[in-house]
Amino acid sequence: MRYLLDVNVLVALGIEHHEFHDRVASWIRSQQSPTFATCSITELGFVRVLTQASAYGFTMAQALGLLVRLKGAIALPFTFIADDHDITRLPSWVKTAKQTTDGHLAQLASAHSAMLATLDQRIPGAYLIPS
Repeated sequence: MRYLLDVNVLVALGIEHHEFHDRVASWIRSQQSPTFATCSITELGFVRVLTQASAYGFTMAQALGLLVRLKGAIALPFTFIADDHDITRLPSWVKTAKQTTDGHLAQLASAHSAMLATLDQRIPGAYLIPS
């Protein structure tokens, strides 16, 4: 199975003291022959969250470095999904501004034979990482 990791999953995976780190790490360890993916939006979101959230206190260089290390980890086979979708491909369930990125990522994953893996139970069709 191929999973496009949502921003919240990437952040939880990269930050050991994140409240959901153990949940995400456990799920990743339980996968058999998985492929994990990122895209421009999830990578940019990861860097934005780590540099804006005072709880993490990352510099831009630190956030970029952590993402590169995560993607280069031998135990985590990462691929990159090029974002080739425009606004016309948003799913019909997107009704509010808060749903636009989630809808875009879910559709992008689906179009590339992947599933959006998330901690957000409100995304239709996404894979909710179990507790």
